[in-house]
Amino acid sequence: MGSLASIIGMGADQFAERVGRRDLVVGVVGLGYVGLPLAVSFAEAGFSTVGFDVSQPVVSLLNGGASHIDDVVPSRVAALRSDGRFSAASEPSALGGCDVVFICVPTPFDKAKTPDLTYVKSATETVASVLKTGMLVILQSTTYPGTTTEFVKPILESTGLVAGRDFHLAFSPERVDPGNAVWGIRNTPKVVGGLSAECTARSSALLAALMDAPDLVHPVGSPAVAEMAKLLENTYRAVNIALVNELAQICHEMGIDVWSVIDAAKTKPFGFQAFYPGIGPGGHCIPVDPHYLAWKAREFDFHTRFIELAADINSQMANYVVWRLQDQLNRHGMTINGSTIMCLGAAFKSGVRDVRNSRAIHVMELLQRQGATIAYCDPHVPSIDLHGGARLESVEPANVASETFDAAIILVSSPEWPIAKLEQLGRPVFDAVNAGGAASGPRERL
Repeated sequence: MGSLASIIGMGADQFAERVGRRDLVVGVVGLGYVGLPLAVSFAEAGFSTVGFDVSQPVVSLLNGGASHIDDVVPSRVAALRSDGRFSAASEPSALGGCDVVFICVPTPFDKAKTPDLTYVKSATETVASVLKTGMLVILQSTTYPGTTTEFVKPILESTGLVAGRDFHLAFSPERVDPGNAVWGIRNTPKVVGGLSAECTARSSALLAALMDAPDLVHPVGSPAVAEMAKLLENTYRAVNIALVNELAQICHEMGIDVWSVIDAAKTKPFGFQAFYPGIGPGGHCIPVDPHYLAWKAREFDFHTRFIELAADINSQMANYVVWRLQDQLNRHGMTINGSTIMCLGAAFKSGVRDVRNSRAIHVMELLQRQGATIAYCDPHVPSIDLHGGARLESVEPANVASETFDAAIILVSSPEWPIAKLEQLGRPVFDAVNAGGAASGPRERL
């Protein structure tokens, strides 16, 4: 598509001037893990920003200067509220004065692994209710190639306005990594593809104002290219995680320490990137995105065997970890049935409160199904609801070793776990994520 500098002149120069003057109102639909950091970042960059969410409690919280997202500390929201640069609303009319609207809503799948675009449909209809000539709409929600043009565009055009002529439309995938203190919105490169060159130019100019450097924006030739690029990023990770998950099982059978194998392989300075085994990836991207691609591929009579196999391997890791724990307990004359198991970690990754598609919780439910009594510790997740309606409260990390339990399993890595104390207790401990390094005493690693 070319560099940002080479396309700005394609009819978007006036828009770029407005970007430079911060003479635009930016709207963000969906104030979750993607939308709120985006809205706050635009406000901090000098734009008047309106956030929309259907949850009135979330709106009230934000307007009160607080935050419900780990990566956005309350002081950032409070400062922007004080300056009048950010406001939240649950009424679509609040978006009526916006020049740009981002759609940042969840894209889950159903039980049949079919994409669920309910949130995208609702968000797009909200935008359609305030759509006006000249508005720029950018979809950020991760989805299958074709969603922007085949799904979002017709809803917006039902207003009588034509995309690419009366308003502008583009797709720019989110690249949010919750809990990452190094890579954030301002320094992570942005990919963007518009319905037309004009759409791409306007989107690129706006996104460049958000970045530490303009060359961090990478324009591509269409929304479909940008949509597929996002799926490639996450499918790449899913496939490689599946590889090491399978390797971990092979190494166990051979009596080889898989963690030492990976440490040795990653000394190669080229042609290798280290991935690590575990209970299977969770969160809103890696477990979901490959299924979006596989579903879309079937429209073209194409079966993504390699990708779907990787998803199956990752999905089965929870069962494999439970089997490994049972094997360990057997050697101690114990069973899962009737045992109290202390589970360390509940979020989908370390250092966050997000439990979407949490494999840690799935492992707990599998253990519960086999007759175990579950206790858990996660300082970021104060309570969880297991299958069947059982609500559990988190044990404080400092109190874990003094709790009554028969065995422990480490499901999420954290420096807060009292691993040394657990080892001293002499009870079985299964470390599914290598949280404590080389195993000693009663602790075994995946």
